[in-house]
Amino acid sequence: MAYQEAELVNWNEFAKTRAELGSAFLRILGYFREDGAKAISAIEQAIRERNAVALVTPAHTLKGESAQFGAHRLSSMAERIEMVARRCVESREGPDELIEIVVALRPCFTETMALLDRDSNPLVARRQPAFGRRTDAGPQGFGRSV
Repeated sequence: MAYQEAELVNWNEFAKTRAELGSAFLRILGYFREDGAKAISAIEQAIRERNAVALVTPAHTLKGESAQFGAHRLSSMAERIEMVARRCVESREGPDELIEIVVALRPCFTETMALLDRDSNPLVARRQPAFGRRTDAGPQGFGRSV
């Protein structure tokens, strides 16, 4: 599947990771934000230098961390960069064919992080209404019993 066809975030995988990480989830998501930004900067620098070797490790790291959070499009893009970079190293070619995908990488990361942040915001209500309680203030107004 081409990275353009991959879903931006698989919410089932995201929810699974969130449940597995529990109270560490927000901290680990923060690490992903930092590591992802560093990996993208390293990838951009490597493509400017036409250095296929320098593309492999940050692309591999970004691929795995993105997949952990269900960020399929970002993971697919990073995988493509990694695989082409490895081929370029073996064949001693420059990684010029990756320029388009590298240019699209940062906007994809930004869009993905905005979605993950929105869903991870502790201020966003996620609880289902308690059984038997009204969920709207109704005509009585806020704080009044029904």
